[in-house]
Amino acid sequence: MIMSRRAALLGAAAISLCKPAMAQDASWPSQPQHVFVGFPAGSSPDLLARIVTEPLADKLGQPIVIENKPGAGGVIGVQQMLNAKDQQNTFATTINGPLTTAPRLTPNLGYDVAKDIAPVALLATSPLVLVVAADFPADDLAGFIKAAGKEPDALAYGSVGKGSGAHLTAELFSDRAGVEMLHIPFTSYAEVTTAIIGNEIDCGFMAPSAAMQYVQAGKLKILGITSEKPFAKAPGVPVMAGQAGLPDDFRAELWNAFIAPAATDPAVIKTLNTDINAILADDAVQKRMLDMGWQAAGGSPEDLQKRIAQDTKVWGAVLDRINAKQ
Repeated sequence: MIMSRRAALLGAAAISLCKPAMAQDASWPSQPQHVFVGFPAGSSPDLLARIVTEPLADKLGQPIVIENKPGAGGVIGVQQMLNAKDQQNTFATTINGPLTTAPRLTPNLGYDVAKDIAPVALLATSPLVLVVAADFPADDLAGFIKAAGKEPDALAYGSVGKGSGAHLTAELFSDRAGVEMLHIPFTSYAEVTTAIIGNEIDCGFMAPSAAMQYVQAGKLKILGITSEKPFAKAPGVPVMAGQAGLPDDFRAELWNAFIAPAATDPAVIKTLNTDINAILADDAVQKRMLDMGWQAAGGSPEDLQKRIAQDTKVWGAVLDRINAKQ
């Protein structure tokens, strides 16, 4: 069949229109990438970012510069990413707070999670464990809930302050278990641990890595873990979900994610997600994360978006509960 001159011209025009987009996709990345971290160098979020971005730089063929901008529980790092001039070569890693609870807790946040942020991939998760002193009269979760339910505020728990992960987790647990506990804020987990060991307070939620040394020394015992599945860094510790009257979907985890500005090219998001998932599947990367107390995660941008929405709803209800008690 002989193509008409008009059809040929239209086809040529269509091809020419496609060329700039194709060239743009093929040219990325053509310069160093920047990843903002809202915590200081050497912190857990910073180390997780470096574990991922070191091999990611090799895959992209461009250096990745970590920009540490600590403050406001990680919020400043997200703000800095969104304020950067180059929105196609600037990203961030963040814990869950800036994407889930910060809109409720931080005045003048400066961004809308749903409108301004593009999820890329969930990097890692970390559960918390419920710890009590070694001489606490209960040895399992059922016994603990029974002791806590004798009367309101029969037991006191410690955290590192209002809105912290430990505080929110304890209130979520109280709600799901149908008990009321007294909140005692401290300035550090070391103080919380000392207060539990000294029987000044009864319990607390903390990272397994922070608790295990005291368990091994016979000063603390762990009654349960808040993850969906057993955790290698807390061997033998039962999950709390479905135990002693808690719902099967009970889960309270810290997590770390890779995000981008909402204007980022979808092709860039896809490339980053594919490369990051390949990195997280590597045994050496998984071991490095696990040694820090984190479980490598992964998944699609849609999976991360769903997690953000779910946790925002869960922790929003917990914040309502806390405000109602004040």
